[in-house]
Amino acid sequence: MNAAARKIQRVYLTLTLGNTLAASFIWGINTLFLLDAGLSNFEAFAANAFFTAGMVLFEVPTGVVADGWGRRTSFLLGTVTLAGSTYLYYLLWQWKAPFWSWAVVSVLLGLGFTFFSGAVEAWLVDALHFSGYSDDLEAVFGRGQMVSGVATLVGSAAGGALAQATTLGVPFLVRVGVLLAMFGVAFWLMHDVGFTPDRSSRPLAATRAVLAASIDNGLKNPPVRFVMLAAPFSVGVGFYAFYALQPYLLELYGDPQAYTVAGLAAALVAGSQIVGGWMAPVVRRLVRKRTTVLIVSSAVSSLLLIAVGFTRVFWLALVLLAVWALIAAAGTPVRQAYLNDMIPSKQRATVLSFDSLMGSSGGIVVQPLLGRTADAYGYPLSLAIGEE
Repeated sequence: MNAAARKIQRVYLTLTLGNTLAASFIWGINTLFLLDAGLSNFEAFAANAFFTAGMVLFEVPTGVVADGWGRRTSFLLGTVTLAGSTYLYYLLWQWKAPFWSWAVVSVLLGLGFTFFSGAVEAWLVDALHFSGYSDDLEAVFGRGQMVSGVATLVGSAAGGALAQATTLGVPFLVRVGVLLAMFGVAFWLMHDVGFTPDRSSRPLAATRAVLAASIDNGLKNPPVRFVMLAAPFSVGVGFYAFYALQPYLLELYGDPQAYTVAGLAAALVAGSQIVGGWMAPVVRRLVRKRTTVLIVSSAVSSLLLIAVGFTRVFWLALVLLAVWALIAAAGTPVRQAYLNDMIPSKQRATVLSFDSLMGSSGGIVVQPLLGRTADAYGYPLSLAIGEE
């Protein structure tokens, strides 16, 4: 890797570290936070569904921002939007606000994340190509996942400990502060390289054109189609499983107020991400076809999550959770590299956003349905149904 490519990678890893750290402060306690605000399981996961609905609604328009106004601009807008909507979440918790207000703010949270999805990855790939990088992308994406895992490990454990020592709302305030700091970091370090924004089209016309390009280069592209069509199911169940495991593990542990345990469980997933990111390029060298890696990792992950749902032993559930996260993490950089190799540069951010849209669309339906199942029959059955 030459000096220019190494600099691009450092900026990418810095952005990944800060963004993931900000997000992960609440990952270990988010469901507990919503339940503490007075929401039922159904309402809590319905709020998450509105978050994913926001991502579905805004993925393509924010993809237009990234491709038309620049990936840096998209990132900066994302930090501001996500910081503001996270603070509103904190206020709703204080006010014990009605469900409709949670739904509205959850959509705004989804909007914030859509400014990031696709934009950072597209910025990285185009900048690396411009700098003369020619090696496999799995290595860079694997390092990114390792950094993300470290950030999640620190953030989720710290968030759980903060909630235990103070209140469930404090980690949300910490997230706001980190996001504002990341605005300054990105403003200073992140510049569009190897890509020239196209601002010639009007927003609505650009959205239609970009949506058509996303379909042409995504769903109509046979090598990419099966990956995108699987995303609504895998992502929807994955979202539910991650957040449902928080109260489920506390149920197994026997103390519903042990917020540190919930944070440590999320940190365990993060540790698996670190190892999985390291494993990705190794797996890629051992397995000739990327599609083989994707199929096997998906099947094994499903079996492990079912096993997590049926065990009644806390420590065994943690072990199964770690292996589930490890398998999924090892497949993620392979999936990223597979998609990026199939997408032209000009529409890269938008097609990647469209892929995220496909995944988020599954969460709109899956999360509230499985949340209702958890209310009626418990978490184990809801997890088993999700994987069937």
